[in-house]
Amino acid sequence: MAHATVYVGFTVPRLLRGASRIFPTCPALVVLRHSAFCYCTVNGTIKSKRKMDHLERTANNFRQEVISQAKVCGITNESKTVKRLRLAIANKEFTFKAGQWVDFFIPGVSVVGGFSICSSPGLLEREGILELAVKHTVHPPAHWIHTECTLDSEVALRVGADLQGYQEGKGNRYKMGTAKLYYSAKNTSELLFKKNILGLMNAFPGQITCRFHVTQQRLQICKELQPHVTEGRISEKDLEKHVSKDTLWYICGPPPMIESISKLLAKMGVPRNSVFFEKWW
Repeated sequence: MAHATVYVGFTVPRLLRGASRIFPTCPALVVLRHSAFCYCTVNGTIKSKRKMDHLERTANNFRQEVISQAKVCGITNESKTVKRLRLAIANKEFTFKAGQWVDFFIPGVSVVGGFSICSSPGLLEREGILELAVKHTVHPPAHWIHTECTLDSEVALRVGADLQGYQEGKGNRYKMGTAKLYYSAKNTSELLFKKNILGLMNAFPGQITCRFHVTQQRLQICKELQPHVTEGRISEKDLEKHVSKDTLWYICGPPPMIESISKLLAKMGVPRNSVFFEKWW
């Protein structure tokens, strides 16, 4: 039976890596389950007094050997706190699969960044372009992107994901049934890629759905978004209607949010091996 999938989070790059990412002809979602996510815990183990850096968190993950040079060819403010980078990739052999991230090397910055890819492999194939959406923080790579990065800045990238142990075959081919997204932000201006999400919902009616949650909305919500917006946080009542043995849950957000949603799912009887989160948060 095809799985339903519920995405819960503050960021949504996974959903936007193209419809082929969500309805794969090959088992891309299975690859993702063994790559950028790990099982959620509800016993406090995701909390840490010392914040691990990207390379430390992903030390056991497989990486391509090649580090490719790239040049910044576009910078867009997706919101007041998030910039989208367009990167022209110099290496024509550079490839990635939906669900992978990049190690991000910046000349003069000793800390290596780790950012999810928010564009599709198809864009890279057609135009040699890769895109990242980076939220502003004090972490050196993100801070550099928001304060020093300019057009024509040169960086280097290396694709990473734990694809070891994965073998394609009849036994593991996967077809997703539906994808439901709960996306929370302070206000609608912080709902990144909302037009893309609405486009996917229109292109795949009933198969891709989304509820946008806003917690500090002050301005009137535009008519296009109104039918899909709920004021207030994502609640147990929102999630319990999707609980079933065939549902997979993907959580992305800051640690307190992951902890809170994980506890809600455990309370509702969701098995821990059906819950995943982006582990570098």
